Amino acid sequence: MYKGLSPGAIGVTAKNVAEAIADAQLAGFAGVEVNINEIADLIDIEGAKKVRSYFANSNVVPCGFGLPVDWRGSEEAWKAGLVGLERLAHAASEIGLRRTTTWVLSYSNELEYSEHFKFCIARFSPIAEILRKSGVHLGLEFLGPKTLQNAGKYPFIATMGEMLKLGKEIGPNVGLLLDAWHWYTSQGTIADIVNLQRDQVVYVHVNDAPVGVPIAEQVDNKRELPGDTGVIDIAGFLKALHKIGYNGPIVAEPFKDLSGLETDLERLQLISATLDNILTTAGLDDALDPAGRTTI
Repeated sequence: MYKGLSPGAIGVTAKNVAEAIADAQLAGFAGVEVNINEIADLIDIEGAKKVRSYFANSNVVPCGFGLPVDWRGSEEAWKAGLVGLERLAHAASEIGLRRTTTWVLSYSNELEYSEHFKFCIARFSPIAEILRKSGVHLGLEFLGPKTLQNAGKYPFIATMGEMLKLGKEIGPNVGLLLDAWHWYTSQGTIADIVNLQRDQVVYVHVNDAPVGVPIAEQVDNKRELPGDTGVIDIAGFLKALHKIGYNGPIVAEPFKDLSGLETDLERLQLISATLDNILTTAGLDDALDPAGRTTI
């Protein structure tokens, strides 16, 4: 595993991939999330070799991208996204990028559980097949808080087991975006993670929860920096991932306002140091695996 940067998740504005790479390098991140549309355009203009060199010269890898298909919306929007996905997936493979992610809302106001399940299979299966042909894996994030699942008329997937069941129905290159917050709020256990296979975990988010709030009352966008409160057993979480051989990025997604820090550099340095601290606490600071950064 290695430290990955999601600039937007910590309030850092990177105008383009060059700035994102520079931010990652400056603050000691080994990987950075990218805009796959920008990458594809750059490859069209400059060629894949040149684009790869931007990362190689900075010793930073592209570690992930958001799924560029509107699978939740209208059938027309979904089909339009499918048309362009092959080009984008190929662009990702050209720079060694093998991981894309999206989240699945844990309720619906229109579809009961079984119909929602079928809807997700129908929408994701063609997406997963296009990605598979380019060697790209899709990580689906389940959302654990009861407060969120109960916000709609019909509750939906909110646990690791349910999401793994959905992924199995969609395709062999589909696994989890495993978020420590959602693992905790779904009352997941260390054993749940240890029982996974490495390729079932595509991507990892880390964060912490506020003190004094019962699990069933935790609210999704009220989080803390990873390791700050100790409410989430982040050391156990990371050790379990290491035990199964997870070799992808560890990305902070704290949903915490960092605007009190004056500069992007301060925010970058804080998050980098925070990730260093939790890896050290877990005894994994010497177990990082830069050599495996482009594999699943």
